[in-house]
Amino acid sequence: MGLSFGSTGFGVKNRCDSSKKTARRSKNDKTIALGGNPNVGKSTVFNALTGLHQHTGNWTGKTVTAAVGRFETTRYSYTVADLPGTYSLLAHSAEEEAARNFICFDEPDATIVVCDATCLERSLNLALQIMEICPKTLVCVNLLDEAARRGISVDLKTLEKNLGVPVVGTNAHDKRTLKRLTERIDELCSGKTLPSPRRLRYIKPIEDAVAIVEPVVRERFNCSIPPRRTALALIDNDSSLTKEIEKSVGKSISDIKELSDAINAARKLLAENGITLDILKDRIVSCILLNAEEACDGAVSLSGRRISKADKILTSKAFGYPIMILMLMCIFWITIVGANYPSELLSKGLFWVGDRLGEFMANIHAPKWLSGLLVDGAYRVLAWVIAVMLPPMAIFFPLFTLLEDLGYLPRAAYNLDRPFAKCKACGKQALTMCMGFGCNAAGIVGCRIIDSKRERLIAMLTNVFVPCNGRFPMIITLISLFFVSAGGIAGSILSALVLTLVILLGIFATFAVSKILSATLLKGEPSSFTLELPPFRKPQLGKILVRSLIDRTIFVLGRAAAVAAPAGAVIWVLANVTAGDATLLSHITDFFDPFARFIGLDGVIFTAFLLGLPANEIVIPLAVMAYMQLGSLSELAPAQMFELFTANGWTPITAVCVIIFTLMHFPCSTSLLTIKKESGEWKWAALGFIIPTLCGILVCGVIANVARLFGV
Repeated sequence: MGLSFGSTGFGVKNRCDSSKKTARRSKNDKTIALGGNPNVGKSTVFNALTGLHQHTGNWTGKTVTAAVGRFETTRYSYTVADLPGTYSLLAHSAEEEAARNFICFDEPDATIVVCDATCLERSLNLALQIMEICPKTLVCVNLLDEAARRGISVDLKTLEKNLGVPVVGTNAHDKRTLKRLTERIDELCSGKTLPSPRRLRYIKPIEDAVAIVEPVVRERFNCSIPPRRTALALIDNDSSLTKEIEKSVGKSISDIKELSDAINAARKLLAENGITLDILKDRIVSCILLNAEEACDGAVSLSGRRISKADKILTSKAFGYPIMILMLMCIFWITIVGANYPSELLSKGLFWVGDRLGEFMANIHAPKWLSGLLVDGAYRVLAWVIAVMLPPMAIFFPLFTLLEDLGYLPRAAYNLDRPFAKCKACGKQALTMCMGFGCNAAGIVGCRIIDSKRERLIAMLTNVFVPCNGRFPMIITLISLFFVSAGGIAGSILSALVLTLVILLGIFATFAVSKILSATLLKGEPSSFTLELPPFRKPQLGKILVRSLIDRTIFVLGRAAAVAAPAGAVIWVLANVTAGDATLLSHITDFFDPFARFIGLDGVIFTAFLLGLPANEIVIPLAVMAYMQLGSLSELAPAQMFELFTANGWTPITAVCVIIFTLMHFPCSTSLLTIKKESGEWKWAALGFIIPTLCGILVCGVIANVARLFGV
């Protein structure tokens, strides 16, 4: 029994299996569920065992379904399902449901629960719930090295005695420590180790209520979940689990009168003891916490401070926000400085290719309208979007991912939790807001981590106030043209400072609109949530580059390109088809001009925003094209662009209004479709369009008219 070790270190045979099915091919095939909280190194354990090197972060939507891999020992061939990171099986979110359903209904041969040695008591909340459903559970206490550095020691033998299941200590980045893990899982699956898992104990009224329902479940409801856990779920009216149970057994609870009567009797007993359904889940959670505390008794000792000096500074009231703003400014400065030159080169190269494509279309005698539609329209807009988006994204995303990998982002979310709570919104919105810096559509999908539908809708409707990577270039360009005359390092630092102020305005707007929505359309109280502050870790640069450049940059760029090319064709038609003595584009800009000037813009700018609905990146080039009355996008140097804008009546006040409207206007079409998909209703997508646009019109209108009043 065991593994082979050679000169390369950890030597299990491994291979990937992209299927979610875990069918056994022989009696030596075993299925293992790998569960744990987010940020405990679960995915590192998974990758080390299986060789399936993929990033599975705790941002919602990445691991909602289980990743599957395989490894072999001399005794068994294992299929391992890497479940989504979750804090509980009392499911509220898609991740919790995915993890719970696999453990409950896929019937794995054993379950490995990865726990964080630096906060073992919290990790055991999940382990105890899993042990109740799957007796063949192995507890893997990970990050022992980090715990030791923080003055925390774990007595694994005492913990194993307290839990009644095998316990193994590991340092996931050291593959040698996983040998004992595979040996113990072999012993568990072979029957050599017979676990006697600690039974979750509840307060007497809950135990009495379970005692009423459990015998009926055992007799009349043949489910893969232990009768005791099933009884508690039915009493608690856990609708999500109840539906899965009914689907599993092919029966409806309402069809079994004896069971329905027992559930009602149990609830009546609880009510007589002052425990209504509204507070039952809180009582259950409290009991689980007490059980976890008892399981840690004598197994964990603390000789140092749990809170590091760095955390005291990064999460303090005095330094937390200034450091967060300074980090934001540094990221923006590096992005601005680093993106300028490659963006210019990329633009020249892509437009040169466009010229060659135009020559090719002429050589093959293609109709002018076809050449214009494909080359001057679709290709040129696509080239502009790529040239403007790719360099800043290729810099911003790795930097942002670096902060994530270091463990700073959870601390930023901790700092923002209090202001979101004052707005009666969920603190998790801080995380989805951070995701919006890269892509608002991704931030909207990330709102799945918010359990409350009310708070989830607030987060989705306000995510647009954080400028995505598609709006950054436009804001940076206007700041550079109108407000930063200094060149070199001084100019770039000043640009980053002004950009940071704009971002802070967007964050303030997020708080303000969240507060208004929670007091009007989406009334309610904020919910609490558990936010783990993971230990600071050495970043893995290879994974950062893969995740940021492939998973994020290429993904976002591909989505923008998919809408930019068709939009370019439409824009070319509007700019080249005439009605009377002017093009369709001119008629549209003239129509919107009176209203646009009232809010500090003009008809050209406002029309550019409307036509930029598919991709915000094309707003500036559209305005340039309309001002120059060209039939296609044209490349301009910054100085030429400034002259063009000022010649068409732009002032610093105009630039301010355009920047604010860029910050506060309807999101791109991809984000609107994502709101509809995530909320299930078009009305929320419509509000996602209307709310930020009204905010932009209101703020720009005030600024423009106050400026006129004072003759600015």
